[in-house]
Amino acid sequence: MNWQSLAIYLLCSSQICLADNGMVMSMDDGMTLAVGNMLSYLHFTPGDTLWFLGWVPKSSGAMVGTCFALFMLAMIERWIAACRGVMEFHWSQQAIIIASDKLNTLPTRSSPIGFIKRFTPPFIPAHDISRGVMFVAQTLLNYLFMLTIMTFQLGLILSLVVGLGVGETLFGRFGSVTHAH
Repeated sequence: MNWQSLAIYLLCSSQICLADNGMVMSMDDGMTLAVGNMLSYLHFTPGDTLWFLGWVPKSSGAMVGTCFALFMLAMIERWIAACRGVMEFHWSQQAIIIASDKLNTLPTRSSPIGFIKRFTPPFIPAHDISRGVMFVAQTLLNYLFMLTIMTFQLGLILSLVVGLGVGETLFGRFGSVTHAH
């Protein structure tokens, strides 16, 4: 047996071994986890792992508590978005004042400094670092919400949707300050 036939034999036998690695690839059942099953369809069944192994609501009370926590987090996310909107308006006004101070001109109602339209606001650490921190917090919450949706647990999904709706109702008008003239 020469080395070429041995290489072909090893290549073919490795492909046969890789075809069955001991996993059952049937999609009929849920994926078995260490704590419970991950169902791949929308359900109200408790027992899904939420974000980490220590948060697995199995009882009705635990599900209510988890839904309440998600509801509150969704409202907090909308509050952060509203705070960002209000602060963006404030920061843009501050940037106009700083820019006009540098040129020793004051903006008037009829001419709000024409150069501001093509002007990049200055880097102000207090403004830009705060903007970055709020964006990180909002993005983190949105990714956590995405992971929650991926559990397919309808109680958790509805808690997020209702919390986002209530939060937008309460705080949405503050975030739209940026559109005011």
